[in-house]
Amino acid sequence: MRTRITLACTECKHRNYNLTKEKKNHPERMEVRKYCPFCKKHTVHKETK
Repeated sequence: MRTRITLACTECKHRNYNLTKEKKNHPERMEVRKYCPFCKKHTVHKETK
């Protein structure tokens, strides 16, 4: 079953993206480079609770 996750910017701490992922296949926390509209640049976004 796919679980909803939220990605937060590591620089400004804003929660920008909502995604789903398969916890059985990827149990570790997700870390992706995405665009942050508050920083106005691409930054690393980490999975939050």
